[in-house]
Amino acid sequence: MVDTSNEWIVSRTGIKERRISTDKESPSYMATEAGRKALAMAGIASEEIDMVLVGTVTPDYRLPSLACIVQEKIGAANSAAMDIVAACAGFLHGLATADAYIRTGKFKKILVVGVERLSGVVDYSDRNTCVLFGDGAGAAIVEASTDQRGILATYIKSDGRFARLLWIPEGGAVKPLQNIENGSGDWYIQMNGKEVFKHAVREMEDASRRVIAEAGVTPEDVSLLVPHQANIRIIESIARRLGLSMDKVFLNLEKYGNTSAASVPIALDEAFREGHIKENDLVLMTAFGGGLTWAAALIKW
Repeated sequence: MVDTSNEWIVSRTGIKERRISTDKESPSYMATEAGRKALAMAGIASEEIDMVLVGTVTPDYRLPSLACIVQEKIGAANSAAMDIVAACAGFLHGLATADAYIRTGKFKKILVVGVERLSGVVDYSDRNTCVLFGDGAGAAIVEASTDQRGILATYIKSDGRFARLLWIPEGGAVKPLQNIENGSGDWYIQMNGKEVFKHAVREMEDASRRVIAEAGVTPEDVSLLVPHQANIRIIESIARRLGLSMDKVFLNLEKYGNTSAASVPIALDEAFREGHIKENDLVLMTAFGGGLTWAAALIKW
């Protein structure tokens, strides 16, 4: 479909495969499945959830929020629900929000989901973007801890001056959906890859160092880095800047590509299920996305 090859894609991105959802696998379907698995792993009932937070830029509808649909589907009748639009940093923004609500005592158990169906907003004739993105969902349950484990520090930041480096120009109120019928093509993801790369490496390193410092530890203390799975070169650069060897970095980029807000929770889930995370490990997560937005979190498992 475009002038590229498997060798070109793998060497520049690290991506070998991606997952593309079917028409029946809506974002709410994927988010609900991830949420149910998180509930099962946590051993709690959906009725115990106080809030549902969903990080996404590809909801089922513009109205209502995807979080409200997920709330209904999982049976979290006693919860509040809202979406977080922070692109690839959406899950970590949700994690930071959940952490803040729980620390205030407002809520006790929060479901945080990252989900994207990016295949619906990708121009498959644009080589800059069409080789990168995939579909998926991941989730986690956040609740108060009494044993000094859990979320040690979070950091979220944004810079709207660079919004147009990674954006979808049409589909909002300024350029409504009816423009799609005119065939302008601006309802797809548009990205300045070189500029995004530079910002991503710099800001994810900075966010990582901030949460490490807040927790009173050093990069050497980190057991595992679970980064946003966007590009192997970005991940390698961050690891190198933090002084972490690649055997301390969890990668599943080659299987899923860039799943935006779903990227970090999918990787975190796989890392744990595959035995890469053990009790008392310090796990560092970081992500960067359109907005521009970025975030990091440090947890003690």
